[in-house]
Amino acid sequence: MESMRLQKYMSDCGLMSRRAAEKEIAAGKVTVNGARAEIGQKITPGIDEVRYNGKPVKGSSQKLYVMLYKPRGYVTTMSDEEGRKCLPELLKDIPERVYPCGRLDMDSEGLLILTNDGEVANKLMHPKNHVEKIYHVKIKTEIEPEQLAALNGPMVIDDYKIKPVKVSIIERKEGTTILKFVLSEGRNRQIRKMCESLGLQIVRLKRVSVGELTIGMLTPGKWKYMNYREVSYLKNL
Repeated sequence: MESMRLQKYMSDCGLMSRRAAEKEIAAGKVTVNGARAEIGQKITPGIDEVRYNGKPVKGSSQKLYVMLYKPRGYVTTMSDEEGRKCLPELLKDIPERVYPCGRLDMDSEGLLILTNDGEVANKLMHPKNHVEKIYHVKIKTEIEPEQLAALNGPMVIDDYKIKPVKVSIIERKEGTTILKFVLSEGRNRQIRKMCESLGLQIVRLKRVSVGELTIGMLTPGKWKYMNYREVSYLKNL
């Protein structure tokens, strides 16, 4: 078998994205044949022994593609050192270990895509594919026209000029407004920081779609395997 870069191997095994693998390698959490691994190092699958946090890294025999409605109060990780609720508690019936493609912060809810197909995960998360994500955001005020215009205009978050965001009103009631946010990139807590910069208090933040994949009839804490059309969409990104 031909050799390959270590981060690609870890991704192909469904462990995490290549970018995440590079961070874990740099942090010293990965070994090859008992020695600390280096970024860019090449390995030969089936010959070299790769371990992550002391556990062997092996390819999965079955590729799985899952849609999950993450409830509020869960962190988007497969384990948590602080003992907070995390994804495996919601995925106990899945026969293979799957990993989230992207994140939702603990106070947010909605659609998460999980898979053990590293190539698909890379496609979904790579910025060049511009996969749009749609969020429904309830704020604790009746938004003013100038605030809505500001959300749609140029904004700098954490010293970074974010890509344009499309924001529109779904519903306006006395004391609250539900907004639709369409993002083509996902900076850390971007929507929350955008709203905070304008003094808008978020009551609820829900992701309803990732590209052509929608949350549909899923309810909080429930998941489903993707159908053929949904998987084909991911593979053709």
